[in-house]
Amino acid sequence: MAENKTEIKKRRRRVSGRTLRNWGYAYIFLAPWLIGFFVLVLYTLVNSFNFSLHDIRITPRGMMFIPEGLNNYRALFGHTQYIQNLVSFAIQSALQTPVIVSFALIIAILLNGKIRFRGLFRGLFFLPVIIATGPVMNELTGIGAATVPAVNTAAIAGAIDFLPPMVWEPVVSLFGQLIMILWNSGIQILIFLAALQKISSEQYEAAKIDGASGWECFWKITAPAIRPMVFLNAIYTVVWLATSGQNPVINQIAVFMHGAGHGYGYASAAAWLYSGLVLLILGVCWLLLREPKEKLPKVEKRLAKRNW
Repeated sequence: MAENKTEIKKRRRRVSGRTLRNWGYAYIFLAPWLIGFFVLVLYTLVNSFNFSLHDIRITPRGMMFIPEGLNNYRALFGHTQYIQNLVSFAIQSALQTPVIVSFALIIAILLNGKIRFRGLFRGLFFLPVIIATGPVMNELTGIGAATVPAVNTAAIAGAIDFLPPMVWEPVVSLFGQLIMILWNSGIQILIFLAALQKISSEQYEAAKIDGASGWECFWKITAPAIRPMVFLNAIYTVVWLATSGQNPVINQIAVFMHGAGHGYGYASAAAWLYSGLVLLILGVCWLLLREPKEKLPKVEKRLAKRNW
């Protein structure tokens, strides 16, 4: 009996030549990305973290590093405006992400239906992603093209001004930038469209024969099928909001970098705190939207282990 167990373990550890070749091909295709990650990303992250632990001063002889330890981080926690911007960004992400993902899903369902000029409408919804970026978006925001004229943001601000500024400001910003938010949902619409087109129409036909309504078809067929895409779009939306040019936190980090009395070390510490907040928000999205693991009975677990 003990010999049989030893033989089974050896078989499990043994790797075939075909598997080794497949691993080799995989690493060859991954090599450009791995080289780019270690050279351009990992080195930059390590260097940035090193900056955050120093007071960096530019001298005629080059950069001078003065060790500061965690003093830059302690100073940031005492910076009221920076902390308020972080809290505002967290609330803004919690408000805008569901709006963008829900709008993208609704539009994707409409564009997936049998309508005339469907290709034209798909292009129109994706066009702002190409045009309204960078300086163009800043100009449109500056002239008020990103707001809905019928929405009175001043009245909304007056109705909820009893709340702390870090709470009511993101709510007002949501209504003030509604058009801009919907403009940037083209990628999410495209992802949802790809997921919806993978669902077989036979499932809907069978459900309708059994008497299921459109609402029941959505919750029983569509929603489970596109759940991974909901998670993907939520992650993409949070990252887009975090790296947007209209984000006040990023603008403030740029001010820290070039402003007097701060410098690269202080700005690097601010960037690392901001990155930690973004990772925390992404973790919350993962906890809320991840697919639950199927719990197998004990007998099936044993059979699965034996077959493996």
